[in-house]
Amino acid sequence: MSIDISIRNAVKAYGDSIVIPDLSLDIKSGELFTLLGPSGCGKTTLLRMIAGFNSIQAGDIMFNERRINDLEPAKRNIGMVFQNYAIFPHMSVRKNVEFGLRQQKLSSDEVHKRATEFMELVQIGHLADRMPDKLSGGQQQRVALARALCTHPDVLLMDEPLSNLDAKLRVDMRTAIKDIQRRVGTTTVYVTHDQEEAMAISDRIAVMKDGYIQHLGTPEELYHRPANVFVANFIGRSNFLDGKLTWNGSTAVVEVKGAKVEVPGVLGGKVDRDVTIAVRPEHFTVEAGDKAGIGGTIAATMFLGLHVHYVVKLADGTDVEVVEESDFHKMYQVGDKVTLTIKPGKVNVYTTDGEVNLLRHDPDTYVAHAAGEVEEG
Repeated sequence: MSIDISIRNAVKAYGDSIVIPDLSLDIKSGELFTLLGPSGCGKTTLLRMIAGFNSIQAGDIMFNERRINDLEPAKRNIGMVFQNYAIFPHMSVRKNVEFGLRQQKLSSDEVHKRATEFMELVQIGHLADRMPDKLSGGQQQRVALARALCTHPDVLLMDEPLSNLDAKLRVDMRTAIKDIQRRVGTTTVYVTHDQEEAMAISDRIAVMKDGYIQHLGTPEELYHRPANVFVANFIGRSNFLDGKLTWNGSTAVVEVKGAKVEVPGVLGGKVDRDVTIAVRPEHFTVEAGDKAGIGGTIAATMFLGLHVHYVVKLADGTDVEVVEESDFHKMYQVGDKVTLTIKPGKVNVYTTDGEVNLLRHDPDTYVAHAAGEVEEG
């Protein structure tokens, strides 16, 4: 059975150090939900609070309508997959997978049947009699996943499960985890510091910093309309430029580095204000020569097959990163004069402190603690 998880005004402190000051969050039944952020942001602390390994000083954690604050971990019906796999070295693959089932005092036939079912699900059925020291890292992680799922937990918790694997295996395993989670449908809370991993597997993501959720939304929302400069910089790559927001009738215009860019959908409020704009490297268009737009000079190039990465030095000395699809007949060289234009609708506009995105958005997805300073216009 999958369940909803509701967290209301949760607080966690260690002595005088407050790790999570006041956090509220709803996780939907059956979704793969990721807590993403840098080391020390509180994501693992929050996961361990859901698991019952960390106490909660204030607030409530609910599984459906059931308050679980004081419920011991063994009674929360959770499955847990750790960073270090935590499989028993003296037990075979089958015995590792069966371990949790035997604690439930099921019949031998049921234990064997369910263990076999989940070993096949994670594609390790042929390894049932093998010992852990004869398994690869990816195979050990699949054992841990089968063991966690076969007990039919209400919630699956995964703490940096792929961080010990090499790059190729991480890609393979994140695909497997996403597929298995879809098929089983267990509400899953996944912790990682790897934004690419989070983007690849998640239904929704909460980006955390200093114990606060900065932005909660789908991978697409986080990438295209990040709530603040921290999220824009943490999810993918962005160029940040100083600009001036003005209005041309009912249309917002940003003046940046001598160019003017129309920005539909800007919230009302102050006019003629300084702003910070964020542009993804792939959201620039590069043209040769000195034309209308943002002028610059190619300072560095990097050919990566499908794409070419350029560093363009602007007239004021600012370096801008640009990514274009590679074209054998259109390759710029160091020293070439170029003009950059920003693709329509591909700019984000922030207050100068970087805390508020001035573009329209769904307020339910923006839950940063910073106070907004704009009003709907």
